[in-house]
Amino acid sequence: MLAALLYGQEDLRLEQVPEPIPAEGEVVIQVGAATTCGTDLKVWRRGGHAKMLTPPTLFGHEAAGTIVAVGTGVTNWQIGARIVANNSAPCMKCFFCQRQEYSLCPNLTWNNGTFAEYLKIPAPIVQQNMLRLPNELPFELAAMTEPLACVLHGVARSHVKPQDRVVVLGDGAIGLMFVAVLAAKVEVLLWGGNDQRLEIGKKLGASQTFNYHQVADIPGVVKKLTESWGADVVIEATGVPSVWEIAIACARPGATVNLFGGCPKDTTITVNTEKLHYSELTLKGVFHNTPEYVRAALSLIASRKIPFELLISEQRSLKDLEQVFADMKARKVIKVAMLPS
Repeated sequence: MLAALLYGQEDLRLEQVPEPIPAEGEVVIQVGAATTCGTDLKVWRRGGHAKMLTPPTLFGHEAAGTIVAVGTGVTNWQIGARIVANNSAPCMKCFFCQRQEYSLCPNLTWNNGTFAEYLKIPAPIVQQNMLRLPNELPFELAAMTEPLACVLHGVARSHVKPQDRVVVLGDGAIGLMFVAVLAAKVEVLLWGGNDQRLEIGKKLGASQTFNYHQVADIPGVVKKLTESWGADVVIEATGVPSVWEIAIACARPGATVNLFGGCPKDTTITVNTEKLHYSELTLKGVFHNTPEYVRAALSLIASRKIPFELLISEQRSLKDLEQVFADMKARKVIKVAMLPS
């Protein structure tokens, strides 16, 4: 089969590899659609990921498709079933899993390789995080279950209250998903660097949008809009250390700052200890998702209450993957639905 393999920094190759064969407890799906992700872009640009993969490796982690083979011991899934599978599953046995802190499980089973014609789903994911799709739900929408599950996890950990004003920093797919989920409940101020993406943010419910290229002092503007206090909740969705610091500066006393965007390995930020202490700030890193939010994400997508299709810039053939990543790097597209044919 044709599949994408990541060999290192911006070194992505399409190669012919053997089709996967399911072992005990596993299934193999024919990929219906695989969506690109900002995490994929970061991994491609950095040449690896501290948690998910080590090159050379099959690449991509958001996909939905149809079961074409089942391994021994798989009794509750049949060939022909339309499914989406998360890219991980917790072990359910460790210190963290026993405390229901599943995203912190040190034994997470990871799965990569969605940019391919076929994808093998490991047994723990089949057991914990593989879900059946409604017949009418397109594969490209279902494939966004994983990133939306991460966002729902992030929203829950942010403890947003009905009267809050929330600042979202970042107009990538994750930032826009935060806007879409939060805007139904609270006022959301979105900051980004691309006017077309900011327009999509408005369509998803942002009350105001701002292009940071045109504003020198982001915290200053936030305070002008919030009676000089700052935002109740700040979501950082860029993974840039300097933006983490801006996020903290945008927060009012007593605020929660969700440092959601993963920064490069071994980077640091500087925090004003006086402000942190006397303003009683909560700085929170939130990573990945849990089985609860995987299910909630698919349910929300299937409800069609939010037009998540606005995040899919186009559909492309797997053969175009290298160009797609170049377009993502140039911020010409948000998410692309990769079709194996």
